[in-house]
Amino acid sequence: MADDLPARKGSSLDNSAIDQLAHLTAQRDRELLDVSLAQSVLELLGASSVGVYRVLGQEGADQHWLCSGLARRGKLTVSDPPWLDPDTMPFLEDFPAREEALVSRTLVQRALNEAEDGPSPADATWLTVLTLHAELGQSGVLEVRSPQALPLRDLRSMQTLLRVFGNFQNLLESSQRDSLTGLLNRQTFDATFLKASMPVQLTAEEAENEAERRGSQTNTFWLGVIDIDHFKLVNDRFGHLIGDEVLVLVARIMRQTFRHYDRLFRFGGEEFVVLLRGGTEKHALRVFERFRQNIQAYDFPQVGQVTVSLGFTGVHLHDTPSGAFSRADQAVYQAKHQGRNRTLCFEDLVKQGVITTEGDKVGKIELF
Repeated sequence: MADDLPARKGSSLDNSAIDQLAHLTAQRDRELLDVSLAQSVLELLGASSVGVYRVLGQEGADQHWLCSGLARRGKLTVSDPPWLDPDTMPFLEDFPAREEALVSRTLVQRALNEAEDGPSPADATWLTVLTLHAELGQSGVLEVRSPQALPLRDLRSMQTLLRVFGNFQNLLESSQRDSLTGLLNRQTFDATFLKASMPVQLTAEEAENEAERRGSQTNTFWLGVIDIDHFKLVNDRFGHLIGDEVLVLVARIMRQTFRHYDRLFRFGGEEFVVLLRGGTEKHALRVFERFRQNIQAYDFPQVGQVTVSLGFTGVHLHDTPSGAFSRADQAVYQAKHQGRNRTLCFEDLVKQGVITTEGDKVGKIELF
């Protein structure tokens, strides 16, 4: 069935869709936007369940379905935690209807087939899948399971709603990303950081779902600050266009090195920030060191070898963005002082007596 259906006169569903759009476009949290979409469509259609599924992975490699919002009648709305291991997620081909809608960019509607579509609510007999177009961010699909086939008027309303939703999502992504590298920008850092430093309150059902989904992952976070060594010399010698290319390539190596659920930022100039999830200090050091070595080993066009100095620190409960950034930045300063092209941990430097916390006053300067 084609995505673009004939126009029709207004209806009460159109008015409800406008109300839901007003609710959706008030959302500024990228990670909650798909959850809100699933809830809104469930209320609009009175469906049995509505799921939003995003594609994880690059074309030409293994790609998986990430559930970014699943609303079910009479149940809590859930989503896959962002730190879920991709190897535990279903492949694209595991759900043929979703894959068909994604690849063909057309609407798919047919009777449910449990062998292909997986378990469904008891009253659901029909499956409808619509494509979520995204110029920025992850592409995906909206999947509706319902007792009956959705009528043409509802399909038209859904397509209109999703087009507006896609436009809003692109605007939101654009406002929260660095225009040169595509990484998250400095303005999004505070909100992302505070999520990592605050305890998560879960209901009993949510806690059970989280335990099943996340396996052995922990709630530990590490903040890393990355500074390109002698970047001013690169700009002075080769020009700012080549300097910009170095920044873009560093961002690309960051994406290749860190995991999909680690948060990557460019703070401006030659400074980058990573919010790394999980593991011990030794694990964090190993991950950051791997990135430093990947940069050192890369042959940058015209420039040749580029190195980075990296400092990191643990994120404490109720920590502040400025406090954690200041600690990691002090470790970067020590890495520069000790010869550059190295990775140092703030807590380790404190143990060695290289850095003193001065009565825990470190990081009290507000940077934001």
